[in-house]
Amino acid sequence: MTASLHDKRQALALWLDRPRVRQFVIAVIIFNAILLGLETSPSVMNVAGTVILTLDRLCLSIFVVEIALKLFAHGRQFFRSGWNLFDFAIVGIALMPATQGLSVLRALRILRVLRVISAAPRLRRVVEGFVTALPGMGSVFLLMAIIFYIGAVMATKLFGASFPEWFGDLGASFYSLFQIMTLESWSMGIVRPVMDVYPYAWLFFVPFIMMTTFAVVNLLVGLIVNSMQDAHAEESNAATDAYRDEVLERLRKIEERLGK
Repeated sequence: MTASLHDKRQALALWLDRPRVRQFVIAVIIFNAILLGLETSPSVMNVAGTVILTLDRLCLSIFVVEIALKLFAHGRQFFRSGWNLFDFAIVGIALMPATQGLSVLRALRILRVLRVISAAPRLRRVVEGFVTALPGMGSVFLLMAIIFYIGAVMATKLFGASFPEWFGDLGASFYSLFQIMTLESWSMGIVRPVMDVYPYAWLFFVPFIMMTTFAVVNLLVGLIVNSMQDAHAEESNAATDAYRDEVLERLRKIEERLGK
């Protein structure tokens, strides 16, 4: 009896992992996202509000059934996967009553769209790479914070008297330097007006841009790309191990049948 239940769970887990099933779930998620977008239009809701709300509940029902099937198929192993916990939390939020103090949960229903990440392996790989890169990114962010602090103090002392709207205090300098780092209107909007008063101001701004925009930011990108490559390699190895275990399990069953 226990072996039969185990086989049923295993078969259900394999069925849930089929590409067609995953594609169906992704299609429902995208369709539900479109419905939630339509709910923001008063004119559309006046015409087809009842239909949209009914379809929204149907999509939520499909998500609940999917989670229930995964719970049955994987048992306690379900809660050992971060992505399963993510899906469980998203669906759980959608089931909470959106009344009075919990009315904000109606806006959080759009979080169901994030389930596309857990359902699509490529998107999941991107997020896993980003999360894996966070420890290394912390050191880079600390380096950037030090550079920004030094730059903000220098800019406030050098340019604050003539340009208080940009460099009048530490906070304004931080924001102005962040704008310069993003290269948004940095030259004509900030640096050239400053150079009209301080001709040698480029000696400050050019090295700052070189250090932040072209060095530190690219270092962050490199860390994320490297982590995504590692995550892809781990996923490929896990898929290979899972396929090998499946083949060995089938061979074991064939040997048992032949032994009888």
